Amino acid sequence: MADYTTPITSAFEMQRKGIDQTQKAMEQSVEFQQRISKAAMNGIENQESAQRRSVELSQTAMHNYLDAIEASVPGVESTVEELRNTIDDQFEFLLDNHAEAYDTVEDEINEGMDAYDDLTADSLDMLDEQIATLIEAHEDLETQSVDALENVAEQVETLQ
Repeated sequence: MADYTTPITSAFEMQRKGIDQTQKAMEQSVEFQQRISKAAMNGIENQESAQRRSVELSQTAMHNYLDAIEASVPGVESTVEELRNTIDDQFEFLLDNHAEAYDTVEDEINEGMDAYDDLTADSLDMLDEQIATLIEAHEDLETQSVDALENVAEQVETLQ
């Protein structure tokens, strides 16, 4: 009796490999999105650091300017000191607000990333379950198809 089932079992096997590869591609896509989110978070942290340094550099430049005025204009030491204290207070206020704003942004982004991670983990779990069910049904269909083909082949041989 000729083996009529080999092409069918090969086709079913290729279909299951395709399903498996699609599942892996989806999982890799989710992992890629998670890596991008983490990279964006690192970018925000770097931006915060750069902006903080810029503000601190501006404060240093103001101090240098006040030092130059104090050195070149006699009798302005107390006025310059008051101005220096006011500037320091304003920069401290700015830096505190800056840190608080970035902390809030980071917290919100982290919460969003956590929610996304939970959602995608649940989705991938459901996908795994659905694919397992699909594969099981697919294997049953393969068995039924092979059995049916073997029955047809036997009937053809009987008729010959």
